[in-house]
Formats: sequence, structure tokens, C-alpha cells
Amino acid sequence: MKSAYSLFCLYILLTAPVFGQSTGIPLSPQAQKKQPVGYADPMIGTSESRWMLNPGASMPFGMVQLSPDNQSTDWKAGYEYTIGSISGFSHIHSWTMAGLSVMPTTGMLNPKIYPPDAPSTTGSTAGHRSRINKNTEKASPGYYSADLINYGIKAELTSTTRGGFFKFTFPESQEAHVMFNLLFPAEYPFSVLDAKITRVSDTEIEGYSKQQSGNFMKLGGFNDYIVHFVARFSKPFKHFGGWKGKAISKDIKQIEGSDDIGAYVDFETKDGEVILMQTGISYVSIEQARLNLQQEMDPFKWNFEHAHQSARNVWNNLLSKISVDGGTEVNKKKFYTNLYRSYCARSILSDVNGKYVDVCENVRQLANPNSPVFGCDAFWNTFWNLNQLWTLVNPDYANQWVNSLLEMYKYGGWLPRGPAGMEYSGIMEGSHEISLIVSAYQKGIRNFDVNKAYEAMMHQQTTNGIKHECSGFAGNKDIQTYMQLGYIPYPGRVSNTLEYAYDDWCVAQFAKALGKTDDYKTYIKRAGYYKNMFDPQTKYMRPKDKEGKWLEKFDPINTGGYTEGNAWQYTFFVPHDVNGIVKLIGKDDFSARLVDGFQKSAKLNFNGVGDKPELVYINHGNQPNMQAAYLFNYAGKPWLTQYWVREIMNKFYGDNPYNGWPGDEDEGQMGSWFTMSAMGLFETDGGAASKPIYEIGSPLFPKVTIKLDGSYYSGKTFTIEAKKVSNINRYIQSAILNGKPLNKPWLYHADIVNGGKLILMMGPKPNMAWGSKPGDTPPSMSTVVD
Repeated sequence: MKSAYSLFCLYILLTAPVFGQSTGIPLSPQAQKKQPVGYADPMIGTSESRWMLNPGASMPFGMVQLSPDNQSTDWKAGYEYTIGSISGFSHIHSWTMAGLSVMPTTGMLNPKIYPPDAPSTTGSTAGHRSRINKNTEKASPGYYSADLINYGIKAELTSTTRGGFFKFTFPESQEAHVMFNLLFPAEYPFSVLDAKITRVSDTEIEGYSKQQSGNFMKLGGFNDYIVHFVARFSKPFKHFGGWKGKAISKDIKQIEGSDDIGAYVDFETKDGEVILMQTGISYVSIEQARLNLQQEMDPFKWNFEHAHQSARNVWNNLLSKISVDGGTEVNKKKFYTNLYRSYCARSILSDVNGKYVDVCENVRQLANPNSPVFGCDAFWNTFWNLNQLWTLVNPDYANQWVNSLLEMYKYGGWLPRGPAGMEYSGIMEGSHEISLIVSAYQKGIRNFDVNKAYEAMMHQQTTNGIKHECSGFAGNKDIQTYMQLGYIPYPGRVSNTLEYAYDDWCVAQFAKALGKTDDYKTYIKRAGYYKNMFDPQTKYMRPKDKEGKWLEKFDPINTGGYTEGNAWQYTFFVPHDVNGIVKLIGKDDFSARLVDGFQKSAKLNFNGVGDKPELVYINHGNQPNMQAAYLFNYAGKPWLTQYWVREIMNKFYGDNPYNGWPGDEDEGQMGSWFTMSAMGLFETDGGAASKPIYEIGSPLFPKVTIKLDGSYYSGKTFTIEAKKVSNINRYIQSAILNGKPLNKPWLYHADIVNGGKLILMMGPKPNMAWGSKPGDTPPSMSTVVD
């Protein structure tokens, strides 16, 4: 068998670009002056994207994510860049949640929403869908605009955290309308169980829509929530009407019902006349929606540009936490777009004054309204992306997320794996929200109830999950089987054992930090249960029954028992003890297997084609092996990490609507991985160790400066300089940390947050002497002395 290095050298010779080739055009002096917000492009990746990834106007973690929709209900529904029409602009684009679609039209009123392939000429056959001019469509953080061809209307959108601001420029018309659809296509279908829309005055309407999402929740019920809203106009409307199904009513006070229901207001407009509309929403009540509207919109009065600029400034301040110098125009665009995506899909669920609806549909009041509750998809493997970005760059956000998790535990009795709409979604496996809490604590982010957090973790890791009395499924369904046998037997999932073992390691680290020695010993032992799934004959994590007999007819790619993955991928899933799995497989075999997988997967740009993540080796488009490129650091071959990290950044991540993230971007997970990797940093263990570390990869830019938080960290800056870096010069020749040589491919979190400088000398060939000695590998459970 050829060595891993021989295979690697052969691969480079076959695939290396010609000398001088780069991934973009060098920046001009004018381009270097562009603000970070100017590089973030919400249009990137909006073809074949999820409901949560759209080009709309939103704020960081906005409750309102105001965006165009143009598809029918289906997986990855919402906005599709290649479709040249729009059926409405809806307010909510959270995972499994949707609400309040708005559409301006002229001419005959038609509430119907037809599929995008229906005829789209003016008239009843198209419903109210309109073609748009793709040449004039624009999107930037906090702003979206489109010209609606069918109606001659220019629609512009901006937003606050809980409100939408619309600017409609109408043609001359005796029949100008603004329609409010409560039932419309979304990625997860939903029902309108009860709704009411009321005319408050000739400039304001209010209403609510009680909704129930489709049966998405694993082992548990539905996501029930009520969208309350208030909308006000800059000009009095002539008429208020509504519809229920095909029945349209005009000049009414209110309309109420269920299913297909909505309302509209009518205007007479002059050519070029602008009508402004502001909205506020709440999951609590109409009064709270009005309060959100007033608190967030009143400061702007009716000045759309001021609201737009305010949103843009908020985004620019956030994106400016990290500044990059040099590099290419393409990579800067990719960097700030990925950083933007790390903050715009998950959403706030509480109101401006801290009121929110808990898991049992009771209204609660937060002690600190400035630390909101959030909703999102799972925390499944966010320790390889979002957790490390938030805790390093925005520790206050990380602290808010921890408090939100504990707020749900306070009233629901369990930590949530994915708190969609403050419900227990039961989505994915493991309880990796534990990793976020522990990582925050280990990094000094501790403005939360530490004892309550520990109590919650202990409950999560010792009690079988249940169908929750109020909603969904909470907890780990088979944790006690794991405790009794030391693994999950077939036909249960091999991957559950691996995920539980990682969470146990996180609990052990927390127990150790709190001086709970007996608990530490218990959980550090359980953290080693991953070895119970390792078959020394095949050297893979393999299913076995409760008697300990290995499953016959085993194939590392095709055998089932692994969540959205396979045995090949999950054998490397030991985030807390990579040194341990390297020893089990053998260092040479470990590296050779990885190199072979990377070479085969590069042909697919490291993505599982056709949403089949279990049929590939390195599938960066899904979570189970996003750490793969960094594992070479643990095998004494950091140059392979440097090579393959750069290959993923070049091939998997794009810079246009058609090729942003060919897999599932998953609410900022792909974006934050790129952001961390572009800086040259990564945490395989999720940062939950007693002394958190970062592994070093291959930075994209000559200089990256992180502006450190002053409340949790030093308030200074940490700079990473990559001398002579380019797409060719991707290999580290030597390193200096704060004036002293660094000979290991990792550094401590404290080294960064105390401020300082890391200088990396880059070159076109690997320096196999740097970071490759036996004592240079990053620490993990097997190599840390207690």
C-alpha cells in the first residue's frame, strides 16, 4: 500500500492549479476601502436553498426575516433565485415557522397563489403572483428590492428586529391593493386554525393567525404558535376587505375564520406615488405586536432610508468585529457573506419588553429583556462552527443563547435540542446544546445560573427522553440503555453512542471545573464508551447487538445505523478524543484512510449529491464530519490539514446565487465554519476542555484582526498575519506567537483573548518538520493528564 504522503503528493500533481493562479482578482485600493457590509451578499446560495436562507431584509437573529417567496410548499421551499416571479413577501422564515405574507398589486383583486410554473401574465390565471425584473433585483444586509413587472410596482423592504418596513412605489391606478395572506406555501406546511383581521382606522389594521406546522417533530406533536400583527400606512386607504377561500368581501370591519383567509386594503395612486407600510409582530398578543412596532419603528417616523441605514449600520458593526486585509475580492465576498449567514437565520422569539410564550403556551416575562429567548433548528454539531465563532467573536450572544436554553429548562423541565417556536422539536440526536454551555463557561462567559445549568445537564444525561406533555419530544430516548450497556445496541444507532459519549465528556469537564470530583469520574468514564463501538478487526465503528455480537454483512458506506451518515464518517466522530481514535486505527492507516476519502470526495466538491449524505466520504454539506480536514493535525501531518481545509474553502463554498453552499447551509453552520477556517482557526473538541484550544489551519488572508470583547475578554485585538499567503502558498513554514516561536499546530484560547499576534510564514510546499513531532499534536482526552 502506498503511504498517505505518497498518495497526497500524487493528488497534488494531478490537481494543482498552474503557477500564479488564485481564487480571485487582487483588490484595488478602492475595493479595500469598502465596508464589511458591502461585501456581504444575501443573494449568494439562494438557488436550491432552505426556507431560512433567503435574500430578505433582516436583523441579527431577527424575529422578522422579511423576504420574497416564490415556490410551492416543498423541501427547500421559499425563495428560488432561478424563478423569475414572486408571490409575496412574508415576515417569518424560521425553521418550521412562517407567517404574514404581504403582496402589493394593481388591477383586479385576486387572492389566489398559484404555483410558479402557472401562467404569469396579468390577469386571473396567475393569481397575484408577479414576474420580477431580475436585472434590477437587489439585496444587501437589511434591504431587498424588486420591480414587480405585472403591476408596475417597485417593492423595497427593510426591517427592525420585530418589525417590517415596506416602501411601495405605485403606478397610476384606481385599483391599487396591499394584500395580507395568512395561508401560503412554505418549506414546512402549516394550517391556519383560527384567524382574525380587523380594521382599526383608515391607516391601521391588526390581527392574528393561530397556526400549526406540519408533523415535522420527531416522536412528538406539532409546533403551535400564534402570529399577532399590526400594520400601519403612511396614507389612508379607501377600502378594507378580506376573503375566505373564494369568497371576497369588501368594506367590512373585520374578517375571521380559518384555512385560506386574508385581508386587503385599497388605494388610488398617482404615477410614482410612494406608499409606506410598517408592521410589528409578536407571538404573545396584538398589544405586544403594537408595542414592538412602536418601540422599534417610531424612532424612524416614516423615513424609510433612515430605517434602512440603521439596519445596515447594525450589520456593519457586527461584521466589523473581524477585519481582513489583502487577499482577493472573491474571498472577501465569501468571508463576509459567510459571517453574515452565521447571524441571520436563527431567530428571537421574545418581545421588546421581554414577554414570550413558553413551551406550554403560557406567557412569561424575562428578567432581562435584552437577553431574549431564541428559536432554531438543532444544535447538532454546532460545536464545529457556530459555538466557536460566537464564543470567540461575540461572547455576549453566546451568553444570551445559554440563558435562552436555561429559560426553556426552567419551565419545560428539559434542555432543548432544537427549540423551534419554544417547542421541544426532538430533532436530530444527542444533546449538543450542552457543549455550547460548557464551552461558554470554560471561556469565562458565565453570566448565567451555573448551578441550574449543571442540574439541567445531569437530568439530560441520566433520564430517558419523553413525549413532552406540552409539545414534541424532549431528551435522549435511549440514554439509560447507553448507561447500562455502555453503548446503544443494534438495531439502535451506532452514532447515538458516539454523540452521547461526547456530551458526557462535556459534562465531565463542567463537573471538573465545578469541583464535583465523583461526577467527573463517572462522566469521564462514560466519555470513553465510544470504544465500545469500535471493531478492532475492521477498524470501524460497527453495529453490535445487546449480547455484544458484531453485525454481519457490514459495509462502512452502505450499512445503516448512523444518523445522516455512515460508518466511514462516524468512525472519525470522537471530537473529545481524536488522539484515542488515531491510536485505535493506527496513525498511518488513519491518515491514509482520510486522504483516500478526501481525494474521492473532491470530485464531488465535498458534497453529498442529491441529499444523500450517507453515500459519500467527506460530506461537508452535512454536520457529521465537518471536522475531517483538521484531523490530520492529530496524526502528525498538519500540512494535510492546511491543504484540505483550503480545498474545501475553494471548492465547496461559492460566490454566486447558484453556488453558495451546495449542501444544507443549516442556519449559519456552513457559514461559521468558513469564517473560522478563513481565519485559520478551529476547535475539534468544541472548546469545552478545561483549557480550550484552537487548531491552526490555513488562513485565506494576509492579515485578520479580531476585535475582542471588552466585557468578557481583554478588549484588545488579536491579529493573525499570514506572510506571503496565496492559494499556492497555503502551507505553514514557521509560526511566531507574541514574539516567540510556535512549533505546534494549536494554541490556547487564552492566548487569543488576552490580545496579541500570531505570525505564520507561508510557502508553496509543506514544511513537514513543523508541528509534526510526537509532542506537537493537539491535546485530547487520552493525552490530557488529570
